[in-house]
Amino acid sequence: MARRPDGAPKRHALHQTGTLNPRPTRVTDALFADSDFFDPHDLLQVKYEMLRRVRRDNVTVSQAARVFGFSRPSFYHARGAFTRGGLGALVPQKRGPRRAHKLSQKVVAFLERTIAADPGADLVAAVQQAFGLSVHRRSIGRALERAKKKRR
Repeated sequence: MARRPDGAPKRHALHQTGTLNPRPTRVTDALFADSDFFDPHDLLQVKYEMLRRVRRDNVTVSQAARVFGFSRPSFYHARGAFTRGGLGALVPQKRGPRRAHKLSQKVVAFLERTIAADPGADLVAAVQQAFGLSVHRRSIGRALERAKKKRR
């Protein structure tokens, strides 16, 4: 069955959910070659089929990794994630910090004291001078809002 000519809406949806395969041309498995269902752009589907191929079809890890466009370490990482958390664990996680790691309680307390002493103070410059931290003014605002909510 021939592949649909325009997969742009699906690719946009995959991109929005973080499951767009950045290297679809590396997927050379026959299952993905000419199918409406199997899409090499769908990272979740590609990873799952790679894992399934090793487990059910007795293909070696090296062979499966190669035809699905992954390295052997990536295969083992995906298998571990799948074993621990099921299909949902194959969805890539966002990179970077998960919380406001620069603005500790100590820094927020300093900011609150600075505002109390001088409401018009340049908080970005004050944090830079006192702690040597480069922090965006909006991050400071969000940290102060969180601290205010905690006190309620």
